[in-house]
Parts: sequence; C-alpha cells; structure tokens
Amino acid sequence: MLTTLNAITPIFLIIAIGHLLFRTKMVNGSVWSAIEHICFYLLLPFLIIRTLSRANLGGVPIIDFISVLIVAILGMSMLLILVYTLLRNRYPSSGPSFTSLFQGATRFHGFVALAVIGPLYGDAGVTLAALALAIMVPLLNVMSVIVLSVYGANNSNPDIRQVLLRIIQNPLIIGCMVGLTLNWVGVHDVIFNTIEIIGNGGLGLALLAVGAGLRMDQAAEQKLLVATGVFTRLIGMPLIIIGMAWLTGLDGLPRTVAIIAGAVPTASSSYVMARKMGGNAELMSNIVTFQVIIAFFTLPLFIYIAEQLP
Repeated sequence: MLTTLNAITPIFLIIAIGHLLFRTKMVNGSVWSAIEHICFYLLLPFLIIRTLSRANLGGVPIIDFISVLIVAILGMSMLLILVYTLLRNRYPSSGPSFTSLFQGATRFHGFVALAVIGPLYGDAGVTLAALALAIMVPLLNVMSVIVLSVYGANNSNPDIRQVLLRIIQNPLIIGCMVGLTLNWVGVHDVIFNTIEIIGNGGLGLALLAVGAGLRMDQAAEQKLLVATGVFTRLIGMPLIIIGMAWLTGLDGLPRTVAIIAGAVPTASSSYVMARKMGGNAELMSNIVTFQVIIAFFTLPLFIYIAEQLP
C-alpha cells in the first residue's frame, strides 16, 4: 500500500501544481491549450508507440483482457440506460444531465491511467494500458455520441461519417496501430531512441494540463448528481471489472491494469463533448473535477484490492 501511495502521490501533486499555475495565471489559457494539443497529438502517441513497438505481447491474455473491459463498459452502459428509462417519467427534462452521468461513469482518463501504471508496473503495465486505450477509446466515443444524440438537448443530428473519421484519426488510436505494426516488422535502435525521447516528455505535461482543467470555482449545486457521477465511476466501474475478471479467470497484472482503467477519473474531453452535443456541460465539469479529487483516495484502495486478489 505504501508503495502505491508513493507512486500515486506525485501524480496528484503534479495535477495540483497545474491547477495552481492556472489559478495564479502564471500560465495563460492559450498556453494550456497548446500543451494539451501537443500532449494529445504528439507526446502521448509517441509514448504508446515506444511501449508497444518492443513489447512482448505473446504472454498477454489479450482475449480475456479485451473481454473484461468491453463487457464491463457495456454492462455499466446498459445499467445506466435501464435506470434512466425507469425514472424518465419522473424527470422528463433530465436527458442532458443523464448524458453527463453516462460519460462520467463510462469514459476514462488515459493520461492519468498511463501516469499511474507506468511507475508501478513499468513497460509491461504500460503495454496493457495502451491496449486498453486501443479498445476503449473508439468504443466509448461511439457510445457517447449515440447517447448524446438520443438524450441530449442538441436537436441537430451528428454526421456519423464525421464521428467515425474523428475516431479513426484519433492520435492515441494511431499510436496504438503504429506501435503494433513496428512490433511486428521491427524498429531500428536510432528510430526507437528518437521515439522514446519524445514519448518520455508527455506524462508530466499532460498531468499539469489535467490540473489546469479543474474548475474548483464552480459550486457543486447539483450535489446528488455529482455524487452519483463520482460513485458510479470510481466505485461501480472497478467493482464490475473485478466481477468480470473473476468470471473470465483474468488475473495477475492484466487484471490489475483493467481495474486501474476502471478506477481512474473520466476523460476531461467529456466536457467538450457535452458542451458541443447538448449535454449538461456544467454538471460534466463538476463530475470531472470531483472525480479527480476523490480518486486520490479511491484509486490507491482499488490498486491495493487488485494486488491482494487471489
């Protein structure tokens, strides 16, 4: 447990520093936007390429790992839709808020997951985290777009072709595909070292950007909804993954990485999608903020549970 806390505490300290820099305006908004851009489009994809290009994938139980993540996501999604359908008549105008709860419960913050898994489990853990990204990012983007289209306040229908194109062009997905290709064909040391130097610069900047994106000044006026968004993601999702891992027999490091992927906060990009597609953007912002804060306490707990499971 102490080892886990020692690995996780610097991550949340960096997030806190990013928020402090934002609050004190030592770094202005345009710079934060540039930092997020370069992390998303260059540094983190290169980190994934570096990890996957020389990873030993032969010992990874890929089918069980993928199955646990997909079934957990689909299970949580169906549960949320079922509960909302049963309550919809009592809260007829709550569709946009439901979409924010849905994103808050199902999506995950890849930056935080990579930052936690790397120091604890090295390249073997980051390899699994990269595979989780390759599985979860396209699936969750498609599902979020569908839910926002059905339940959101935006009356304009999204262009499905554009949505699919954005998913295909997602830099993290491209990084996974390039890394897996290089793993198959091989990569020269000079190219690998170049990729490694670029990739190693990503996580620190990404975590600072996470901190800058927190909106502590927004009062939690919708306390029950925010609490629901925090509970379903940080408690409900990892519990579902633990149950699925038990059913499939997934164990060891793959099980631990899957649980961490379920226990990290939701993606900060959820706010942008909520704002653009008719979700409750203010609720989404509060859910993201409070999930990051509460995860400081719940994430070490679930890592400890994952490591103690037989």
